[in-house]
Amino acid sequence: MQARHRVVGINFDHMHMGDLLRQVHDHPNAEIIGICDKDPARMAQAAANFAIPPDRVFTDVAACMATEPDLVILCPATGDHAGYVEMVAPFGRNIMVEKPFAASLADADRMIAACKASGSRLAINWPLAWYPCHVTLKRMIDEGVIGDVREVHFYDGNRGPLYHLADKVEVTAEEVERQKPTSWWYKAASGGGALLDYLGYGATLGTWFLNGEAPIDVTSTTWAAPGLEVDEHSITVLRYARGMGKMETRWGTFTDPWVLQPQPKCGFVVVGSKGTISSYDYDPFVTVQTLDRPEAHQIAADPVAAPDRGPIEHVLHAFATGGALRGPLDPAIARVGQQIVDTAFASAKAGRTLPLMG
Repeated sequence: MQARHRVVGINFDHMHMGDLLRQVHDHPNAEIIGICDKDPARMAQAAANFAIPPDRVFTDVAACMATEPDLVILCPATGDHAGYVEMVAPFGRNIMVEKPFAASLADADRMIAACKASGSRLAINWPLAWYPCHVTLKRMIDEGVIGDVREVHFYDGNRGPLYHLADKVEVTAEEVERQKPTSWWYKAASGGGALLDYLGYGATLGTWFLNGEAPIDVTSTTWAAPGLEVDEHSITVLRYARGMGKMETRWGTFTDPWVLQPQPKCGFVVVGSKGTISSYDYDPFVTVQTLDRPEAHQIAADPVAAPDRGPIEHVLHAFATGGALRGPLDPAIARVGQQIVDTAFASAKAGRTLPLMG
């Protein structure tokens, strides 16, 4: 019988830890052998949901790593990504960090260097990379359905990061306002803000759609509600040798896209020399125009199949077999996305167009 994959989850800053642990729990050949956070209360729900016994619940990272996991899931605040990877990588275990890559390109490079030094493999999980419509969009681009890509448009976000917990459990507006003053999501030093939360999605998947091509320069502007130290809305324009792209991030959409798509819709529109494709989050189809059929028409999204139905299944398989990671999870692709994010952040502060950094 094949050995079971041993997985630990460390740091519960990001609510996606609960979603990722659920995927481990549901995997037929994986087990949760430990969870770790400085605050035991933050682990209580996961421990109950997945029947994790007390002797597998840790507050010390070294003690958790002593369980010798095959995969470490990290979900700290964005500003702590580099520190946690540097803490865990010397144990020589493979690591998956929940999006975004890092708070800065320098931090991303620290993460890459730490894993290279220890021989660990590193993956960056972008949940949008698993939506069947976006995977179908990438396949169609690669097959030349719309010719040479000239524009990538992205709009995405949600009502705000405090409006939901793991498994998309909703939080009341009153509770959101109570948490805002102390939440890391709204602290600049922790890597908070809509730009850092969501631009990496568009920048990284957009880079995947363009087979790794980076833009020449970046222009970005942001907006923050009075009294907040981080942005809730950003608009970024990317200039490539082939054309232009636009990426917009928003905390404060009218509805959450996993419940009801807001307007503007969350997702991608890609324009090519021979057609266009729109791929909106959660849609079971893409909408296509081509020279042969210029009227917009829907094409069903490709079915998902093992071992690529989600991040845990995919990463465990890739790491166990030495296989490649899906584009956005690959640090090489995600690093270009981080270059875009860093340049956009600096552009917004400077109030002018900047050449791509790094």
